[in-house]
Amino acid sequence: MKYLLPALLLALVACNKSSETIPGLKEFKYEGGDHQDGRIDYKEALPVGGPHNPRWQNCGIYDKEIYDVYAVHSLEHGAVWATYRPNINTSEVMALKDALGGRTHTLLTPRADQPSPIVLTAWNAQLELDSASDPRLKQFIQKFEQGGSAPEIGAACSGSHSNTQ
Repeated sequence: MKYLLPALLLALVACNKSSETIPGLKEFKYEGGDHQDGRIDYKEALPVGGPHNPRWQNCGIYDKEIYDVYAVHSLEHGAVWATYRPNINTSEVMALKDALGGRTHTLLTPRADQPSPIVLTAWNAQLELDSASDPRLKQFIQKFEQGGSAPEIGAACSGSHSNTQ
């Protein structure tokens, strides 16, 4: 009996899809809490962490690009930021809106300068996709929205900055 509980916990962890590795996932090592005003230059073209503005970007769906310094703060709060090239098919954008709409900690924005048609970003994690029908889209959202390595999981993703570029 004393071995039943540890074995059950191990089985639950093994079955937890959020603990699975997502093929193609890139991981990084940034600490949270570095709030700075003004312009910030990031190592990655689509930042995955690091210093950021003291204000966060309100989560939601945007039809224009947003500022990295606010989006990174939202990532620190456990948000998933999905970006897409503005020239992708409208059906792809609609599929992204369907996948992300109504969620409390997601951002969806166009992004002209990115390596793939769709890029999913969370604090210390990034995944490039060719299509919104890729099953890794849902895996990424399940694993990283209010999860993963975000330093301030549970913090607000509304009530702050909503301007676009």
